[in-house]
Amino acid sequence: MTGLTFVDVCSGAGGLALGLEQAGFVSRLLLDIERYACETLKTNRPYWNVLESDLLDFDPVDHPEVYDVDLLAAGLPRVKSSATVTRHSSDAEIRLIQATAYLVHAVQPRALIVENVPTLVEEDSFASIRDFLHKELEHLGYELTWFVLNAADFGVPQDRRQGILVAVKRQWASAFRPPRPTVDEYVSVGAALMPSMRSRGWPDADRWAAKATSVAPTLVGGSKVHGGPDFGPSGTKARWRRMGVYTKSFGNEPPGPDFQWDPSLGDDGLVRITVDQTALIQGFPDDWHFAGGKTARYRQVGNAAPPPVGEALGRAVAEALRAPLGSNAGYTSSP
Repeated sequence: MTGLTFVDVCSGAGGLALGLEQAGFVSRLLLDIERYACETLKTNRPYWNVLESDLLDFDPVDHPEVYDVDLLAAGLPRVKSSATVTRHSSDAEIRLIQATAYLVHAVQPRALIVENVPTLVEEDSFASIRDFLHKELEHLGYELTWFVLNAADFGVPQDRRQGILVAVKRQWASAFRPPRPTVDEYVSVGAALMPSMRSRGWPDADRWAAKATSVAPTLVGGSKVHGGPDFGPSGTKARWRRMGVYTKSFGNEPPGPDFQWDPSLGDDGLVRITVDQTALIQGFPDDWHFAGGKTARYRQVGNAAPPPVGEALGRAVAEALRAPLGSNAGYTSSP
């Protein structure tokens, strides 16, 4: 246990918070606007202090437990790509980034983690957002480090690139380094789902797993106003089909003993994966329960931060905060 504390905003299904807990952090408060997400958090961790609220309306004065906290974590809704970043649909996401910076002003944590899309780190079209965060945080004594991680490097069976900002108070900042990969070989979809696929006596589980030898494409939960559970664009669906997976809908339970897996038969011969299995692909433990119907559950899964990445980030931040003051790790942040 690190003995360090954290507040998590835009918590969703708790992927980032769970990873931080696994890294030894103790939560003070978790906040999310979605009812089902809050139910998920409360069901899995009854001892977590969960607040159903919009970050834009959150006033820390009413929640003094968030003061004197070591880490503020924010798994913010994805800002749009460069093609859409200036459109009205991105305004809400940008306002949440701004609200997070203003919350740092009020709470003054020793460190901040923001998790989002890699383009937030890499694309020139997001330079104004990065400049805003530098302006708002550097004068408070934070040093900012931007980097991109792939969840597959941390044992998650998914090709999922994540854009990360870590800001650390200057007296500890030189000791921070982005987390290094924790696995030498990627975990395949087949290896991750084999126990689940076997759970109802499906005789072809091992044969299917031998076909599903790659990591999954990125899961995308989608917005709360458009459509139901979906595997994504055509290219993503093609990758799933090469692993023998049906891509027009999700299953309700793993295949039983009578199902014959035969991709040569077309859709009828492809296996359906379940929403619970997508949670395994996202790196959640198999006993993590998601509240709501299929659409609400998959949206939580697809929009979550993989817990193993959250754990790696938590350990990296904890190492910096535990370092002797003034130690120098020699890492230079990207602009």
